Amino acid sequence: MVDTVKTPHFEEIRPGVKAPAKDTILTPRFYTTDFEEMAVMDISANEDELRAILEEFRVDYNRNHFVRDEEFEQSWESISGEKRRLFIEFLERSCTAEFSGFLLYKELGRRLKDKSPVLAECFTLMSRDEARHAGFLNKAMSDFNLQLDLGFLTKSKQYTFFKPKFIFYATYLSEKIGYWRYITIYRHLEKHPEDRIYPIFRFFENWCQDENRHGDFFDAIMRAQPQHLNDWQARLWSRFFLLSVFATMYLNDLQRSDFYASIGLDAREYDKEVIEKTNDTAARVFPVILDVNDPEFYRRLEICVENNVKLAEIAESNTPGFVKFFQKLPLYINSGWQFLRLYLMKPLNVEATQAAVL
Repeated sequence: MVDTVKTPHFEEIRPGVKAPAKDTILTPRFYTTDFEEMAVMDISANEDELRAILEEFRVDYNRNHFVRDEEFEQSWESISGEKRRLFIEFLERSCTAEFSGFLLYKELGRRLKDKSPVLAECFTLMSRDEARHAGFLNKAMSDFNLQLDLGFLTKSKQYTFFKPKFIFYATYLSEKIGYWRYITIYRHLEKHPEDRIYPIFRFFENWCQDENRHGDFFDAIMRAQPQHLNDWQARLWSRFFLLSVFATMYLNDLQRSDFYASIGLDAREYDKEVIEKTNDTAARVFPVILDVNDPEFYRRLEICVENNVKLAEIAESNTPGFVKFFQKLPLYINSGWQFLRLYLMKPLNVEATQAAVL
């Protein structure tokens, strides 16, 4: 019998082990920070809340959740061709992001153990959660005859250095947007089980609660350092990180809109809902948030999406390298201009917005 299933080709570092995706401005990043500065950080302004969160981590609500059941034990050749390629990319990106969190949190737990035991244990227990997530995703990849070598990933990935306060901004938003991404997919598939192409989506409800608790931890840390939230710099950095996270997700997801279509979602509408929910959530701790309901916000993001399509076409062409550079340059400049204009859009003052609601 002839196998008619089209299997996408991926570069492998050895049989069955996928080569990591090449680093770009849109791929998940690995982070490191100033561990000494983190170790001497004063958390007394909000230590009670941090200790309460630590108790939640110790309970370990999901210790029995990430267990594969009989639904996984079948052939997944029905997910084939382009759908298969996009789904494997989704699993890889998700696994890499979770593993990135594991590495950072594990190292923070180790480095802070003797100087800040409350924070150290919180980070260690969060690394436990992230390891489960990454392992579960990597095992899912094996259903498609591929896996990531996480040890190789640890050594081969470039690490981005952020000062602790920037780590807090970045990881808080990463965890909270992760929550809204997972729960939005879960709620959609709960209503439309016919679109659930693979059983991993059944685990997203409990999974996203881990993300939510991690985000609450970083919320509490930032509140323990009010000096990082109450000055003009905090207003600028809040806008920067919100825009960076939202734009990265939007550009990534629209490149992979066929994946979202395969589970019954419109990528644009999905992203807009996740952005709106994450933006509203950030208002609980950030001094300003973005005005994502201003039509200019998505109009400029769409220009960047169009630029990305053109950049991909140039990259795939047979044009000589030096010519490609000059073809791409105006598109990069234009996208940079759009991001600048997005950043300069008037933000929403959280206190004024909350007062208006009341």
